[in-house]
Amino acid sequence: MMQRRTLMGAVAAGLAAPSIVAAQGAWPNRPIRLIVPWAPGGSTDTVARLFQPRLAAILGQPVVIENRGGASGSIGASEMARAPSDGSAWMLAYDNEAPNQTLLRLNYKTMEDLLPVSLVATGPLVMTAHSSTPFQNFEEVVAAAKRNPDALNYATSGVGGLAHISTTLLQQRSGFKLTHVPYRGGGPAVTAAVANEIPLFMTNVVIVSQHIRAGTLRPLGVTTRGETRHVPGTRSFAQQGFGDFEAPTWWAFFGRAGTPQPIVDRMHAALKEALADPNVKARIEEQGCDIVASDPAEARRFVGAEIERWAAVIRDNNIQMDS
Repeated sequence: MMQRRTLMGAVAAGLAAPSIVAAQGAWPNRPIRLIVPWAPGGSTDTVARLFQPRLAAILGQPVVIENRGGASGSIGASEMARAPSDGSAWMLAYDNEAPNQTLLRLNYKTMEDLLPVSLVATGPLVMTAHSSTPFQNFEEVVAAAKRNPDALNYATSGVGGLAHISTTLLQQRSGFKLTHVPYRGGGPAVTAAVANEIPLFMTNVVIVSQHIRAGTLRPLGVTTRGETRHVPGTRSFAQQGFGDFEAPTWWAFFGRAGTPQPIVDRMHAALKEALADPNVKARIEEQGCDIVASDPAEARRFVGAEIERWAAVIRDNNIQMDS
């Protein structure tokens, strides 16, 4: 009797296996949401729209971008944290996702409610000045700021982002003071910088590369350890007297925690294939960043380390939402 039951159980399991595989293989069977927690025109939106068509073609379903901007990217991330764990929604996050965990009161935790799928790309931050200003490098900005503390304004895409925190760290290390003017995303900030509404702008290279090439914005320093191919001829902050200073910006692809592993694996494979497409890779990297396309384990390690690293800077400098 026991042998018969064992045999019947094995047969039943064998019959069930194809249906399970079939159900998993059916994903995706409807359009996929790609949440971008920033307004249109910013770097995250730009990167997403460059790989979106290829990703949709690989998956065989439309990938619909939803811009859910506000609160330093946390509104969109909160939406992602409420999404079902069925692979119907994903998110491309910006580096703000790390400091937000310390700076904001959130209704979710990145490392618990979200699932890092891939570190998509990294790149340098760059401090730019409008071409009408006299500044030729960041050393001249520091000298001017020391002569007149708080007289110089600089823009970023928002309070608590890497651009804001890294500039705070630069000021701490060298004893000068700039006045922070946060905007609601990279799109509005770059518009203000190009219009010369504000003299200095700390941002990723993606949204200012064309304005640097046009000569409207002048690069003064980058956050890579040395010079970078994305802003040729511009010295890093480390090379301008800031020790070992380094603060790369990044974009990462997330799913909802609890998403079945076969779905995560298929999405990761599709995303990696999309980012490896020569046209997609070239178009993203010409914006000013480098494709990484890491695996989920590496993405999780990276994001976790970023959360810890910038939490220390936020606490040490008492950075708050009204900073």
